Amino acid sequence: MTAAVHVGPEPVPALIDAVRRAGGDVVPLDRAEAIVYFGGGDPAELRSMLHDRIRWVQLPHAGVERWADAGVFAGSGDQGPVFTAAAGSYGAPVAEHALAVMLVAARGLHRLARATEWGPNQAKEFAGSTVAIVGCGGIGRALIRMLEPFGCTIVAVTDSGAAPGATTVLPRARYRDALPEADYVVIAAPATPETRGMFGAKELGLMRADAWLVNVARGGLVVTDDLVEALRAGRIGGAALDVTDPEPLPAGHPLWKLDNVLITPHSANPRPAYWRGLAERVTANVRRFQDGAPLEGVISATEGF
Repeated sequence: MTAAVHVGPEPVPALIDAVRRAGGDVVPLDRAEAIVYFGGGDPAELRSMLHDRIRWVQLPHAGVERWADAGVFAGSGDQGPVFTAAAGSYGAPVAEHALAVMLVAARGLHRLARATEWGPNQAKEFAGSTVAIVGCGGIGRALIRMLEPFGCTIVAVTDSGAAPGATTVLPRARYRDALPEADYVVIAAPATPETRGMFGAKELGLMRADAWLVNVARGGLVVTDDLVEALRAGRIGGAALDVTDPEPLPAGHPLWKLDNVLITPHSANPRPAYWRGLAERVTANVRRFQDGAPLEGVISATEGF
């Protein structure tokens, strides 16, 4: 079977090529049985593209909360098309970023880069640290592999129960148990109604006074006002944030003014890695769709990721 796939509403050449590499036909929307969506991200835009013949929709992001919140996935796989995310496609680049900012934090490079005069050596060794990874999908699993040479104690939080290489595995309901002993707490969980705000005053209060919070997931998983207060009061050592709430983080926000904060503009996944990972996922899933094989990154209508 040759899949009839529509790429749009923005007809991105890299995604068209990815469909054709798998042997699929790129067709107008009215002839399509599958959609590789790339557009403005408005749920209404995607809804307007669906018709009775569409059996599968590939989304371009790992985080799909905007579509989940709008109810786009209701009936997925039963009365409507199967939706797939790019979850897992960007694991290694984002994990690399998480490792980089932990090394920066350990050696104090965030402060040294801003310094204008010689100061004391306050660097710490990263090797042998305890790292709690909350969410062990593609990012978490890739980070565990990258931490292996450092001899870290790794506490993985995942409901799947599978985190190869982790020292300890905890279910999400017990994620707070991972916090008190961790030197670094890495948030890599999906954004869902259950995970939003999962790091507030209570959770930050469980962390060590010298521990760092690293967020490479979604800004809404952290209560920003509580984080600012914890950082100002020295209740945690610092925070490395690739995502924030609100996002983009406005100029003049208190987080910009704290010297124990490292902020990057949602750039943990470099653009070349984004396009490579997305194209690879599209090619793999078009092949699977044509062969009738299970698709990668299937979104659960009930869980929202």
